[in-house]
Amino acid sequence: MLSFMKKMANACLRPAQRFEHSNRDDRVYDPLLWSKDLGRHSAGEYSFAVIQANEPLEDHSQVETGRAATFVGVYDGHRGPEAAKFVSDHLFLHLIKFAQETGTISEDVIRNAFSATEDGFLAHIRRMRPVEPKIAASGSCCLVAIIWRETLYVANLGDSRAVMGCLGRSNHVAAEQITLDHNASVEEVRQELRSLHPDDSHIVVLKNGVWRVKGIIQVSRSIGDAYLKWPEYAIDPSLDPRLALPEPLTRSVLSAEPSITRRVLRPYDKFLILASDGLWDHLSNQKAVEIVHSHPRKGIARRLARMALEEAIKMKDSSLWRMPGGCRMLHDDITVIVIFIDHDHLIQPDPCGGVPELSLRGFVDAVGPCEFSVLDGI
Repeated sequence: MLSFMKKMANACLRPAQRFEHSNRDDRVYDPLLWSKDLGRHSAGEYSFAVIQANEPLEDHSQVETGRAATFVGVYDGHRGPEAAKFVSDHLFLHLIKFAQETGTISEDVIRNAFSATEDGFLAHIRRMRPVEPKIAASGSCCLVAIIWRETLYVANLGDSRAVMGCLGRSNHVAAEQITLDHNASVEEVRQELRSLHPDDSHIVVLKNGVWRVKGIIQVSRSIGDAYLKWPEYAIDPSLDPRLALPEPLTRSVLSAEPSITRRVLRPYDKFLILASDGLWDHLSNQKAVEIVHSHPRKGIARRLARMALEEAIKMKDSSLWRMPGGCRMLHDDITVIVIFIDHDHLIQPDPCGGVPELSLRGFVDAVGPCEFSVLDGI
């Protein structure tokens, strides 16, 4: 904890110094920023960055590269990092298992991998709850992209977002949002919740100007959040009054069913931005794709994350930097992964296997062998 507070002091107490050289030298030291400036994947290149605000970091993320396929995951945790870390450790392995069993990647394979991950985390909660009762409140948004055989699959729970940069006439780039934010601030989501719970007048509540499910949580879909899915995992109000329900839970009010989009990649699909809501809170879809389109690939995820952070600083009282936990009061954890799609690699993958089979975890910076080689023969 002491080492983190020292990093916070360095990173937060002098914001002007922290960013004054960012336009001239984008490698300014920042102890709360981790990045992989450029790497190779099966259909091109990628850039990856994470900025920490919470202690501990609640965003977890990964890039898995193989000769025939690419897997990207962004997991934005809440009420602690336990759910996001569990997803990072298990979802990809479940996907590989089901892909091997069926001999393909499909929407059913992805859906089954999400379901197995949710079931596994519930079993983990059962084991841990006697010693850590608040783990029943840990949850995670979950955004996944898979590129395989010229096809993109995107699966989503929560309000992390995938946005495609599409190149049009006159070299103009346009943003196309691939995912729907499963957030009660979205009218479509509120209508869905009300239709699913017609007898519950408190299914969505406007609280302090923010729409929340049961007046507690903004996202409507997640991994975890057992206390909002199963009555037996209700949180004792004495442990955290903020998690007290207005009436006893009779059935789940959140879902772990992902929205899945399948898209055959087209020549004008140039890059995909996947990011936690820490980025989208401060950058519009169009602004983000314009930044990617107008700057070099190397370090572009770091550039996006820093620009979002600078926007957060402009919007808030600068005195917050001097308060305990000031970074979190200014912004959320930010994870950004930009996947560039090079169509010549997509159509004619490197026959020599030049793409490394690697597993990369955001902020942890752990690189190891990837399990994706099993898909080469599918």
